[in-house]
Amino acid sequence: MKSTLLNMTAVLFGITLVASAGVGFVNMITVEPIAAAKEAATLAALNEVLPAFDATTTEELTIDDMPITVYTATAGGSVSGYAVQSMTKQGFGGVVRLMVGFTPEGEVVNVNVLEQTETPGLGTKMADEGNVLLASVKGRKLESKKLVDGKLAVTKDGGDVDALTAATISSRAYVDAINRAWMAYKSVATGEAPTDTASGATGAAGQTNEPAAQEGGQNE
Repeated sequence: MKSTLLNMTAVLFGITLVASAGVGFVNMITVEPIAAAKEAATLAALNEVLPAFDATTTEELTIDDMPITVYTATAGGSVSGYAVQSMTKQGFGGVVRLMVGFTPEGEVVNVNVLEQTETPGLGTKMADEGNVLLASVKGRKLESKKLVDGKLAVTKDGGDVDALTAATISSRAYVDAINRAWMAYKSVATGEAPTDTASGATGAAGQTNEPAAQEGGQNE
C-alpha cells in the first residue's frame, strides 16, 4: 500500500484509539480497588485514634485554605469521639497529614501520621510510636497546655510541646497540623466557628535551617 497522508493519519488514529481504550479499561478495573484500599486505610486510621465506635459521619471544613475532614464517631447512638484528618504545608519535606482523635470532652486520644516526607531519622520520627511530640499531647486536653496566642507551640516558640531532636521545622509542622485539627474539632463538637489559625511556628521558623542542623547534629 502506498503511504499517503490519509492512510498514515488513519493508522495513527487507530493506534491512539486502541491506546485510549486500553487506558480507560485499566482505569475502570482499578478505580474500585483503589477506592476500597483508600477506605480501608481511612478506617484503620480512625481505629488508631478513636475510642470504640460503630459508625461515623463526616463533615468537610476549610481552614487556612486547606481541606480538613472531621469524623464524628458514635457507639450505640451516642458520640464516642471525633477524628480530624488535618494537614500542614510547613513540613521540611512539604505536606504533612495527620489523623487526630479526640474524646467528646476534647482529650487527645492519639495521633496517626498519614503522610510525611521529612528527613529520614530526624523529622520522620514524628511517626514513631511514643515520640516526644505525641507524648506531649496524648491524653491531654489541649487547652491545659502552655499556649502561645491560644495555640500549641514547641518549647523553642514559648510553648511546652517537646520537639524532635534536630528537627524543629518538622516538629513545628506537626504542631501546626494539630492546631488546625483542634480548631476543627471545636467547630464540630462545640459549634465554635472555625477561623483560619496561624501556625504553631513563630516568625523565627523562617530563620532556621534544617539541613545545617542535620549536618552538625544540632537542634535548629
